[in-house]
Amino acid sequence: MENEILKELQEIKTLTLLGVKEALTTRDAALITGLSRSYIFKLTSRLKIPHYKSDGGKLTYFDKAELTAWMLQHRVKTAHEVESEAATYAVTGKHGRE
Repeated sequence: MENEILKELQEIKTLTLLGVKEALTTRDAALITGLSRSYIFKLTSRLKIPHYKSDGGKLTYFDKAELTAWMLQHRVKTAHEVESEAATYAVTGKHGRE
């Protein structure tokens, strides 16, 4: 029971610290994105995710705002938005973005 409480307290501490950090480690990035650390490493090696390297190149860091923007870069339209665009196109022959 005591071990479980200590484990829970450690998790709360980790998440609290994560909320105030701007520069994130790979472990932090994995926690925020829900991706595994190994997949984060794969994304960095393939230059698919914005990241920074330490002076010697051994450590990898992520900017929290950039990581959030990366996670949100491929927005999927709602059914209502698609229907609205289709109706606009049917009436005007033009896409709603033009």
